[in-house]
Amino acid sequence: MSYTTQMDAARQGIISKEMELVAKKERMTPEEVRAYVAKGQIAIPCNKNHTCIDPNGIGSMLKTKINVNLGTSRDCKDLDVEVEKVKNAVDMGAESIMDLSSFGDTQMFRRRLTAECPAIIGTVPIYDAVVYYHKALKEITTEEWLDVVRMHAEDGVDFMTIHCGINRDTAKRFKANKRLTNIVSRGGSIIFAWMEMTGKENPFYEHFDDILEICRKYDVTLSLGDACRPGCIEDASDISQIEELVTLGELTRRAWEKDVQVIIEGPGHMPLNQIEANMRIQKEICKGAPFYVLGPLVTDVAPGYDHITAAIGGAIAAAYGASFLCYVTPAEHLRLPNLEDVKEGIIASRIAAHAADLAKGIRGAGEWDHEMSLARKNLDWERMFELSIDPEKARRYRAEAKPEKEDTCSMCGNFCAVKNMNRILDGEIVSIFDE
Repeated sequence: MSYTTQMDAARQGIISKEMELVAKKERMTPEEVRAYVAKGQIAIPCNKNHTCIDPNGIGSMLKTKINVNLGTSRDCKDLDVEVEKVKNAVDMGAESIMDLSSFGDTQMFRRRLTAECPAIIGTVPIYDAVVYYHKALKEITTEEWLDVVRMHAEDGVDFMTIHCGINRDTAKRFKANKRLTNIVSRGGSIIFAWMEMTGKENPFYEHFDDILEICRKYDVTLSLGDACRPGCIEDASDISQIEELVTLGELTRRAWEKDVQVIIEGPGHMPLNQIEANMRIQKEICKGAPFYVLGPLVTDVAPGYDHITAAIGGAIAAAYGASFLCYVTPAEHLRLPNLEDVKEGIIASRIAAHAADLAKGIRGAGEWDHEMSLARKNLDWERMFELSIDPEKARRYRAEAKPEKEDTCSMCGNFCAVKNMNRILDGEIVSIFDE
């Protein structure tokens, strides 16, 4: 039996090798994974031309996955530095790398990723079109926009963010309902400007069926972009955001009719008390399609610490159904992240993802914490390091302040509650000051 996409296979009752691998990672049966893929509630982004990929599933019933945004810019264009960031990100547990390059030989970098990197690879064709054609935005034609989508698919990209939810009607509504920070999505702002200057409909919306044919041919997962995601707390959950989400729900159903996998992109900046409602609305409108969120950032006042504001929002979002967290680094809003920023962003996102998995009761999530708690009870420092989300930092912190007693730490010393409880429960005499 043959199939074109993972969804096509699932709907035919075929369990692909990718489904089997995902099932093993998630402690599910292959049939469970197949059923969710058939319904669109699990996506397995896996382009046929990305032959070195280690497949992962994205869905609210699976472990929460994280994405790392990287890529060159006019001010930071060293490809080798970006490749090093990619390798470090994968080593630190990132399941997905999104290439947001906006300068230089973007195709060479993209092809290098799909030839060498086992993680899911995503791109944003809108950015690349501006670089690739090297001409005024308003002079890019509808056909040229679509050609870039085709080029990315041929290059082996597993998922593409396509800003097709903002059409001329949505743009008109956006202009009528003033926002504090307007459109903060790079892709959204580009396609909005193109529509305004040309007077034409968004080509990704107008020719959505053509995009679906490209995706179906290569099994590219569509990441339906949130051009109108809120860029500040004040704009959260406004008319533009919700109207675009309704359009994305309609486009999701059209994609599923063509057996094309879909993930939905979401906010953005959002106060804590709105996150749960937004997750539930998305799940209803988009019929359980995996939800991919940037943060959400729960306050606007923490430049330099936005990996923390995003981790707070990401943990809550994932606990209520988000499947995929886009990491945010301390450099957000300030600069292109360096290697240390990337690390801080990944660790913060992984903590958020795991915290949500614990809350949702994802299979196997609690075992990690159980093992760490057992190691702490036994004062087994080496085992604690092995289980740490960042073993290098844990080892370094202990080494920088070595305790007098090896079975304690420099915080408590002989006052260590764990040590003293172990001894007293074993029938030993505990004498703190003269030990």
